Amino acid sequence: MLKTLAQALHSGAVRVVDLSQTLHSRTPIIPLPPQYGQSAPFRLDEISNFDERGPAWYWNNLSCGEHTGTHFDAPIHWITGKDFPNNTTETIDVQKLVAPACVIDVSAETRDNPDYLLTIERVEQWEAEHGRIAAGSWVLMRTGWSLRTDPSEFLNLHDDGGHTPGGHPDLPGFLARERDVLGWGTEGVGTDAGQAFAFPQPFPCHATMHGNNRYGLASLVNLDKLPPTGAILITPPLKIRRGSGSPCRVLALVET
Repeated sequence: MLKTLAQALHSGAVRVVDLSQTLHSRTPIIPLPPQYGQSAPFRLDEISNFDERGPAWYWNNLSCGEHTGTHFDAPIHWITGKDFPNNTTETIDVQKLVAPACVIDVSAETRDNPDYLLTIERVEQWEAEHGRIAAGSWVLMRTGWSLRTDPSEFLNLHDDGGHTPGGHPDLPGFLARERDVLGWGTEGVGTDAGQAFAFPQPFPCHATMHGNNRYGLASLVNLDKLPPTGAILITPPLKIRRGSGSPCRVLALVET
């Protein structure tokens, strides 16, 4: 089986698609109200660059918050997931870091509605066309939001908070309990909609997904290059002790 996969990768019968943002000093990060702690922006400090500091080598120090750029959310990221065993980036079962993906394309709906919420009904419509979401799958919401390369347009902040698409409050429970998904991923800066702080249960894609020991992926790109079903995601976060998440080079295997 693995020999066949290796041959398919070599021949191009299977493509590797990069679903990750490039990290830089202007990579958008979630801003919280000023009374809360803030995530630091990505920073790269040069150590040496073939100069007197190191004549034959180039390298850097880097720093950022765990949830910067394309990133993985572990269950311990949210209070609802803090008591599960193996809920941190260094203890998650690595078998779960390679899994199938279902991609639900709502880019037409979000084009003129930045506050669009994916509903259970819309997911069931997708299933009627593509089949039931398989247990252990990632569900990825394709919105086209990653095409907003300007950080301010990407965050889309207004006086009343962010305006970005996400899941309807009822959706995470359905995905976790009725479909037994592995996790939920979006193109936005976080896994929840921009206005999710005002939902009856705030931030349900965090609270409910992590409260069911599931995972999150945010700031994904190139979801338009994936089929509705059939892709395999590779999502290993950095192995950080008690890590709540990590920037992640998310890759997808896709048959050509």
